[in-house]
Amino acid sequence: MMKTIKFLDLQNVTKRHEQEILEAVTRVVRSGYYLQGAENERFEADYAAYIGTRYCVGCGNGLDALIWIYRAYIELGYMKPGDEVIVPANTYIASILALTENGLVPVLAEPRWDTLELDDSRIEPLITPRTRSVLLVHLYGRCAYTKEIGRLCRKYGLRLVEDNAQAHGCRCADGRRTGSLGDAAGHSFYPGKNLGALGDGGAVTCNDKELADTIRALANYGSQRKYVFKYTGRNSRLDELQAAVLGVKLRHLDNDNEARQHIASIYYDGISNPLVTLPVRMPDEQNVYHLFPVLCERRDELQDFLKQHGVQTLIHYPIPPHKQECYQQWNSLSLPVTERIHQMELSLPVSPVMEEDAAREVVRIINSFNPNRL
Repeated sequence: MMKTIKFLDLQNVTKRHEQEILEAVTRVVRSGYYLQGAENERFEADYAAYIGTRYCVGCGNGLDALIWIYRAYIELGYMKPGDEVIVPANTYIASILALTENGLVPVLAEPRWDTLELDDSRIEPLITPRTRSVLLVHLYGRCAYTKEIGRLCRKYGLRLVEDNAQAHGCRCADGRRTGSLGDAAGHSFYPGKNLGALGDGGAVTCNDKELADTIRALANYGSQRKYVFKYTGRNSRLDELQAAVLGVKLRHLDNDNEARQHIASIYYDGISNPLVTLPVRMPDEQNVYHLFPVLCERRDELQDFLKQHGVQTLIHYPIPPHKQECYQQWNSLSLPVTERIHQMELSLPVSPVMEEDAAREVVRIINSFNPNRL
């Protein structure tokens, strides 16, 4: 019987730290305190120190983290509904939902073909008097920040917000971690992320106390003091169980990322099929390989070929945001680089529990792919 190479063996990812997780969960259960307690305080302090920011505010999920950042900027008077935010066109839709949720106008910018990240040469032509921010997305676990992006944000007085949902632990070229590069960052702790909870969870990191305090209030019904409501907020809090689990996993994050980087190096060194294109390789510390994307004109055939040989893959993402039904006003836009990426992208298995032999088998199968002989 053919052994399946899982895209992500989440059960075994969790099992590696099972005893520590069980001890942490038991501690919370026995404490009788399940929201906004010591576990949140500890995790927020540890994660802020890890990322390299003064503040971390836990919240319900990664989408909410981005929503609260922009909502807080509106409450504090830095933005207003109708203002524009430049965002990568090939991002996951959550990045864009956070903007439209706040009445802001997403301005879609094309990525670079060789990196799949936001093309910094396309930003300045999109800046108008209504532009207030750039939302930088570290897609696939790869650092998307460039000095040019930082320069443009300073030149035009734009808030640089990072979507760090896929890049926990990643560094930029100067050694700073993603999530500390701009004015604020949203993080997702969805179970499959490099730093994943056992359910939904998210956080905001920043160095601005007023921003952090506003976000904490917005995510707590709009309240900074019990039964006193400054804002019309929502309930979006990181619970104590998830904070405790994340605290355990944070201690192992760098080692887990190193394991991902090792698998990625096997792919980079081994894949030689001319039908398959790999994004340009970066120094390992600048990519934590939440995903390992490849590009192929015969993507669907390659995916089927890998499936027939027991290799699970996923497409990130089959339909770009501007072609989604929920954004019909953009359906006629032509964004050729983005559209080509979405037509060709295929994500290979990569995780901290993937064995070298499994990665080499994926390489062997990909290199044997020849649709003209199938």
